Amino acid sequence: MAKTRTQFVCQQCGSVQLKWMGRCPDCNEWNTFVEVIEPQASKKDRTAFGGPRAVPTRLSDVKTDRLDRIPMAMQEFSRVLGGGIVPGCLVLVSGDPGIGKSTLLMQVATQIADTHGPVLYVSGEESAQQIKMRAERLGTGGDQLYLLTETDLDEVLIHIENLKPRLAIIDSIQTMQVDDLTSAAGSISQVRECAARLQSLAKSTGASIFLVGHVTKSGSIAGPKVLEHIVDTVLYLEGDRFHSYRLLRSTKNRFGATDEVGVFEMRGNGMVEVANPSEAFLAERLPTASGSSIAVTMEGTRPLLVEVQALCSTSAFGLPRRTANGLDINRLLLISAVLSKRVGLKLGDQDIFANVIGGLHIGEPAADLATACSIASSMRDLPVAADLVMIGEVGLSGELRTVGQLPARLNEAAKLGFRRALVPRTYRLQDAPSDKIEIVMARSVGEALAIALMKSS
Repeated sequence: MAKTRTQFVCQQCGSVQLKWMGRCPDCNEWNTFVEVIEPQASKKDRTAFGGPRAVPTRLSDVKTDRLDRIPMAMQEFSRVLGGGIVPGCLVLVSGDPGIGKSTLLMQVATQIADTHGPVLYVSGEESAQQIKMRAERLGTGGDQLYLLTETDLDEVLIHIENLKPRLAIIDSIQTMQVDDLTSAAGSISQVRECAARLQSLAKSTGASIFLVGHVTKSGSIAGPKVLEHIVDTVLYLEGDRFHSYRLLRSTKNRFGATDEVGVFEMRGNGMVEVANPSEAFLAERLPTASGSSIAVTMEGTRPLLVEVQALCSTSAFGLPRRTANGLDINRLLLISAVLSKRVGLKLGDQDIFANVIGGLHIGEPAADLATACSIASSMRDLPVAADLVMIGEVGLSGELRTVGQLPARLNEAAKLGFRRALVPRTYRLQDAPSDKIEIVMARSVGEALAIALMKSS
């Protein structure tokens, strides 16, 4: 009789305990532990990536010729991956239901199949006829794109070994299961075991494998946290289903940067790359409207110009609200306090709503100055100068602090026709792009507001 092992795994963080606990000691969530019973493999059944008899190898003797990245025609996707698909990589693509994960991966599969060889698309949720209907709608397909509707992972592994595809797509990992485990598909033990076997196959054969992962109500990837540790790259497809723009963001990447973002637009014929996201985000801007300013944020190595809007309205209740969409709520509270204390704006009875246009989320403090100008513009009902972009962090004393990669930000602003840039006074002028954009400096947020609202008043 095969030996079994009983563990209790937290569904929220993946913590493993030998006994059931009401509260997880790692994530402090209640009632998240699930009993997992697994058969223990004998030592003779365990193998390494290089085979059952892996031996130490000198680092200088390791050859990387076969690990040249697979180039992609979809530049936005390639940028997020770090410059192309690395052979033998295991990539997890996650996102909300209906956000466009299957659509995007079908387009990627077609491009790779047309240029680099066979691609296997494995679906555990849809039939081959349904996938064919989507491919016809997208105008994708080809002789080198193979479909497989299967949920038994052992069968999937056999087909991958026989077909030897350049790329295999598993849609989704929560539908796969192995017969060695008695738990249902999508459980913690099944997801972890399936991902581990696919990882071993990818490393030993050199086939790149993309996994589609579901998300929970809280927005995290369904399954144990160890799933994110197993894979090489974790991609999130973000955006509102009721808006056209989608953001592909990397949160983990062993072969590239983790802060790159790709911008797509969802259309009837699939995902279309947005070559100039800044121009798209500013297309519907009203330059004469109050409560609007332009910030320059960095997404990886790419500078993006985004519109930051704010609206101040007298509160009908005793406790005014602070609402942020696309901004950190704590940064909004900080900026509101600085404007009240250091600038003298009476915001104590004002509801403040701040929004970043385009569905982008700004996590860096470089947008502090633009947020402050938008709030002051709405409060005073004066528009910000239309030819001005704002870059800078706001300190608790009301001072402006410089941020990184200012030359790249200024170059991007100049390309889009902005003539002036408001930056902290500590910025070195020798780093500015000459004759492209005028640099306007301010030491405090009060000085910056006087410059930004002066020509409109």
